[in-house]
Amino acid sequence: MADPKGFLKEGRKVATRRPVDERVNDWNEVYPDGIGRALLPIITPQAGRCMDCGIPFCHQGCPLGNIIPEWNDLVWRDDWSDAIERLHATNNFPEFTGRLCPAPCETACVLGINQDPVTIKNVEVSIIDRAWESGTVAPQPPEWLSGKTVAVIGSGPAGLAAAQQLTRAGHTVAVYERADKIGGLLRYGIPEFKMEKRHIDRRLDQMRREGTIFRAGVEVGVDVTGEQLKARYDAVVVATGATVPRDLQVPGRELAGIHQAMEFLPQANRVALGETVEGQIRADDKHVVIIGGGDTGADCLGTSIRQGAASITQLEIMPQPGESRPSAQPWPTYPMLFRVSSAHEEGGDRVYGVSTKEFIGDEDGNVRALRLVDVTFEGGKLAEIEGTEREIPADLVLFAMGFTGPETNTVVQQLDLELDERGNVRRTPTYQTSVPGVFAAGDAGRGQSLIVWAIAEGRAAAAAVDEYLTGSTSLPAPIKSTERPLVV
Repeated sequence: MADPKGFLKEGRKVATRRPVDERVNDWNEVYPDGIGRALLPIITPQAGRCMDCGIPFCHQGCPLGNIIPEWNDLVWRDDWSDAIERLHATNNFPEFTGRLCPAPCETACVLGINQDPVTIKNVEVSIIDRAWESGTVAPQPPEWLSGKTVAVIGSGPAGLAAAQQLTRAGHTVAVYERADKIGGLLRYGIPEFKMEKRHIDRRLDQMRREGTIFRAGVEVGVDVTGEQLKARYDAVVVATGATVPRDLQVPGRELAGIHQAMEFLPQANRVALGETVEGQIRADDKHVVIIGGGDTGADCLGTSIRQGAASITQLEIMPQPGESRPSAQPWPTYPMLFRVSSAHEEGGDRVYGVSTKEFIGDEDGNVRALRLVDVTFEGGKLAEIEGTEREIPADLVLFAMGFTGPETNTVVQQLDLELDERGNVRRTPTYQTSVPGVFAAGDAGRGQSLIVWAIAEGRAAAAAVDEYLTGSTSLPAPIKSTERPLVV
């Protein structure tokens, strides 16, 4: 354990973000010199708050099974080299999770029963950022090659985790990505102000040096068929994610100016990285309405602010959560709380308990307003509140309502993969699909979930593939594909 009295002496502290009026004028991360540097003055005593809890429920909260108390103790003792070894033992990409994960480990922290929990996520990102700066993170190429080949379809966190694990096991791995650069939604779905893409690039450089092959700009199912991959490789891992967005079919849906978040965000990210996008969807001087109150909606909010929107309203059909844990979501479950992201600090209005009834257009066929109504839950169903209908201006409407499952019209169809009742790729507890030698990991098989679940599934699927190819495996398998989270 760390400081035996640390949680009695120190309160919870987190990194200080840059001033709002400064950060909204650029696309850099919202922390000064990166969050790792911003945390250095406070992180050692914060790690020392990790208590001698006996049973560390943070392990249960983390799908990766991160050995959190151990690396908290090592940071408190100023042993950063061993801390990164413990962290990398369970997590291939802590620089991603330390920035993007909602930290279910913290809501499961034993200290969090009656105090503010340990700043686990902040300690994690401090360890990895310091390791990169000190040169501790190095390629780990295999000692010998197995002679087996694996194709990984998709380069998001699940695909990259599976690829790195299988490469280190000695297999020849090729990652296929339909976008022009590797990274999946990490690359073009996450704004720079949340995670600068240099973090992806240096990890990809490590993977290339280990032997992983990347083939960007190749769409499996179009440029190469699923059958061709299956014939060419000894195993195939489908890690294409859940990319079919949820839509809202109400009157006026056909009007111009209504887009999915994943039409808007990738274009903005490309431009922020110096690329040119013809016909870019932009928020400049527009009244922006974002439908959906989650992280993707917050990303649209922060992006719209930086583009100079006239006003931004974020709508959520559910009622506003409270600021304390509800009784129906007891510790150590992940509670629905009112949370304020960095984007919410920057501006915009959040409206809860409303439903969209109609999009209203102008004479040119462009959206100009949105008609909404307040709703409440009655008998487990949504009910409109009479007399609350109203219009709000809307020149640009963005859907950020999540995703329904993986695309099934290309590689899934070509490989004749069975789907489950939720529309995801059906697989066994060891990640094998209905087709021998084809495995599915991450959101493609699980459905829309968290980045930590994607990495955990990629690692576990890699162990299953390794055993399929060689008859045994020494790779860790943190979870079975049938496991569901207690915390979300």
